[in-house]
Amino acid sequence: MSLYDDAVHVLKAYADQAQLRQDYLDHLAAHPDGVWKACAAGHLTASALVIDPSRDRVLLTLHKKLGMWLQMGGHCEPGDTTLEAAALREGSEESGIPGLELLPGGPVRLDRHPIPAPCHWHFDVQYAAVARPDAVATISDESLDLRWFGYDEVAGVADESVVLLLERSRARL
Repeated sequence: MSLYDDAVHVLKAYADQAQLRQDYLDHLAAHPDGVWKACAAGHLTASALVIDPSRDRVLLTLHKKLGMWLQMGGHCEPGDTTLEAAALREGSEESGIPGLELLPGGPVRLDRHPIPAPCHWHFDVQYAAVARPDAVATISDESLDLRWFGYDEVAGVADESVVLLLERSRARL
């Protein structure tokens, strides 16, 4: 199965955000290259909110280009065979933490947001992942900082999309 086929399968199985989910599926139907960064009309991305094993903190990255505290995530790459694999790869690369485990049940939420030209949209498929108890975070080249935040601190540093991702992740826990 290709990454495109996996994305369609995952989105069809996703039970929440019906209109946005349909927008994602319509985008993929119109753009067979819609999982790749080269698709100028917009493309899927995969992200993972990294949760501390104690389940009272999340790890956020201060994104180098955007200057915002965000979950780990980014573009799908040719070696990614599934959206889950892309989210785990991005989560590990940007946090420096190997062995992340996604929460069961597929994506936690979807978030479509505009991005600067030449592309127009990121269609982010958002997962949540729990770190191992011995996890040590390491700042990547894509980040200005990396920090654990208590659940109650997230709304003070991150935008609404991260707050909603945290709320849905906590409900899934």
